[in-house]
Amino acid sequence: MTMPIDNSRRSFLLKSVATTAALATFVPSHVLGRNGAIAPSEKISFGIIGIGPRCTYDVKAMLPFADVRCVAIADVQATRRDAGKKLVDEHYGNSDCRLYRDFRELLDRKDIDAVLIATGDRWHAAASMAAAKAGKDVYSEKPCGITIAACQELANTIHREKRVFQAGTQRRSVPNFQKAVEWVHAGKLGKLHTMHASIYIPVLENTWLPGQPTPARDVVDWNLWLGPAAWRPYNQQYCDGKWRGQWDFDSGAKLLDWGAHTVDLCQWANKADDSMPIEYEPTEKNIVCRYANGVKLIIDFLAQPFGDRSPHYITRLGTCPVRFIGDEGSVETGDSGEIVAQPESLLNELSDKNKRVIGLDVSAHARNFFDCIRSRALTVANADVMRRSHIACHAAAIAWILNRKLKIDPVKEEFIGDEEANLLRSRPSRNWMT
Repeated sequence: MTMPIDNSRRSFLLKSVATTAALATFVPSHVLGRNGAIAPSEKISFGIIGIGPRCTYDVKAMLPFADVRCVAIADVQATRRDAGKKLVDEHYGNSDCRLYRDFRELLDRKDIDAVLIATGDRWHAAASMAAAKAGKDVYSEKPCGITIAACQELANTIHREKRVFQAGTQRRSVPNFQKAVEWVHAGKLGKLHTMHASIYIPVLENTWLPGQPTPARDVVDWNLWLGPAAWRPYNQQYCDGKWRGQWDFDSGAKLLDWGAHTVDLCQWANKADDSMPIEYEPTEKNIVCRYANGVKLIIDFLAQPFGDRSPHYITRLGTCPVRFIGDEGSVETGDSGEIVAQPESLLNELSDKNKRVIGLDVSAHARNFFDCIRSRALTVANADVMRRSHIACHAAAIAWILNRKLKIDPVKEEFIGDEEANLLRSRPSRNWMT
């Protein structure tokens, strides 16, 4: 026999049905993912660790993606935190972006899928590894590791934690550079024998700026700003960018500022993503490197920002030019987007999108990162690609610092017969945790 439903229970059921109907009527379709909109639950949530001028450029390329949401920013400087929140909130038309002084609090959030790391060089590897261990996928600005050992440890951590990683060497995703490499791989230049990678003139500087009163931690967390780097007194100029070129804070005598891009492109052109040059010989104007397959890589010193150029380069091609030379032709391109080639008949193959593409474009590179988060595929600048090209840059920098020819075992990633060079593969790390 079926028992009757009492009045209170009947009332509750009727109210529940009415509430469900109301929700179905009034919940916006974009929340449910209808009409082509992406439901919030399907979006990739990412946080930012370190937001300055470079990061702002990156974020502006990422915010328009419909399937991605920036939800948090961590920075040790209050002014940068606030500026970042204003940028993000104004884009989304709300005030939802959360701010953190300590990036570890951001990493504790379970709703964040990925992070963009754009701190100074000293922090890239340590923050990337902390993020990977927290279960986040990582887009790290370059240089991704301040030493050979940091690059090795970072790549190993990414593999162990099974995370998606993209190095911020975005020129692998820019059409004019892609076309130049495509011609090399297709044999359009004949057999490749020489490559030129441009860099700033290397520097070795560690002069301290005068000490200033240290601000309150909520204004500038100086201990956290320094992070793994050696301690020195606070000076606001460091926070404003004066850290560049300083040995304690920068990577490889500043060689990786451009080299992380240009040497990386040469690695790609030479199909050497699983290896690196085995010899590094410094001269007054360049560092001459040689691969096991006989291809020569010349790392040319170009005055910052647009001073005297190597005679190998055409000056109008902008920042980060590279040149690939084969026994039947050559191709050069840079951030202007223009391509110069011999024989000139190669230029007939170019479409408009190849001819004048502004090089500094993060959009395609970031899109590749977010797509790989969904597919779990390797990115175009994955941890192994980063490891080999960055170590090649660091090896060249160490040869320049020691002013002597060095040989490296590309499998062990150790210098052969030079203990002093091997000591420079790593640096002591300060205990910054408080």
